[in-house]
Amino acid sequence: MVQKKTKGTKKTKKMKPRRAKNLSPGTVAYTGKKTAKTARLDIIDYSKEHYDRFETTNVADAFKYEDASHITWINLNGLSDTQAIVELGNHFDLHPLIQEDIVSTHQRPKIDEYEDYLFIVFKMLHYDDNEHLCKEHVSMIVGLDYVITFQESQGDVFDDLRERLAQGRGRVRGAGSDYLMFAILDAVVDNYFTVVEFLSNKIELLEDRLFDDQGNENIPQEIQELKKEILKIRRAVLPLREVINRLEKIESPLIAESTSKYIRDLYDHIIQVNESVEIYRDMIWGLMDMYLTTLSNKMNEVMKVLTIMASIFIPLTFLAGVYGMNFDNMPELHYKYSYYILMAIMAIVALGMILYFKRKKWF
Repeated sequence: MVQKKTKGTKKTKKMKPRRAKNLSPGTVAYTGKKTAKTARLDIIDYSKEHYDRFETTNVADAFKYEDASHITWINLNGLSDTQAIVELGNHFDLHPLIQEDIVSTHQRPKIDEYEDYLFIVFKMLHYDDNEHLCKEHVSMIVGLDYVITFQESQGDVFDDLRERLAQGRGRVRGAGSDYLMFAILDAVVDNYFTVVEFLSNKIELLEDRLFDDQGNENIPQEIQELKKEILKIRRAVLPLREVINRLEKIESPLIAESTSKYIRDLYDHIIQVNESVEIYRDMIWGLMDMYLTTLSNKMNEVMKVLTIMASIFIPLTFLAGVYGMNFDNMPELHYKYSYYILMAIMAIVALGMILYFKRKKWF
C-alpha cells in the first residue's frame, strides 16, 4: 500500500553514503582537496662544508644529487600532481603501496620499515588567518643520504629548520639523514605546542564569555566547533605518539645511536602535547555543562524575582478581591476613609513582605 504524502509535511534530506573507489592496490590517486597543476620541488643539498638550495618543477632535477658525502632534502609540494610523485618514487625505488599512501590524505600517521628506507606519515597542523584549524597530510622517506617529504600545498613549519641549514647553526649540517628526520618531526611537534596553546586561549576566552551577562546565543555553536578542533588535533597527535615510540625502539642501520637520544626527547615532547590535548578535551566537553548551568542559574534568578513579586501581590489581590465584592451589608464600604485605610493596609503588607524577604536574603 502506497502512503500518500500529507500536505505540509517536511521532507528530510537523506544522506547518501560516500562510496570508496575500488582501485587496485598501489594505484596513485590523490584523495585530498588541495590541488596544484604542477608539483614544486624545494631541494637542499648540504654537508658540513657545503650548502646548495634551489626550487624547480622538473622532477628530474632532483636525480643529480646522489653524492654519498652530502645529505639531500627533497621537499615536494603538490600531491595532486601524481605523475611527478610516481616519477620520483620510481627513481628512488619506492614500493607502489608507499606511493599510494603518499597521496592518500586519509592515511593515519604511521611508520613502515623497508630495507633501504623508512616511510613515515604524519599530520601538520596550523591555524590560518581566520583562526580556522588546518590539517595537512605529510609523508616522509628517510634513506641513507637523503630525506624526501611530500606536502599537499605550499607553506609549512620548516622555515626555522631551513634557516639553520642555510646558516650552519646547530648540529644538523654535521649529522646524517636520520638527524634531519628528527629535526623535521621536532618542528612538527613544536608547532603542536603552538596549536594547543592557541586552542587553550580560545577555551579561556569562551569560558569568560560563559559568565558574561550579555547574550551568548552563539556559544553552543562555538563549543561544537571547539569539539571538532580538539578531535582533529587528537587524531593527529595520538597516532604520532605511537610512531615516535616505535621509531625510538626500532633497530635500523639508518638511525644512529646518537640520534636515538634525541628521538627519546622528542617522545617526551609528544607525550606532553598529548596530555595537554586530553586536558583541553575534557575542558571543552565540560563547557556545554557550564553553559547549561549558567542558563539554569539565570532562569532561576528570573523565577525568583517573579516568585517574590507574586508573593507580594497575592495578599494585595486578596484584599482587593474581598472589598471588590458587591454586598450591601459591608460597613467598610460606606465609611468615609475606607479607600485610604485599605490602601494604607495594602502598602504596609507589601512593605512588610519586602522587609521579610530582605531579612531572609532572598534578594
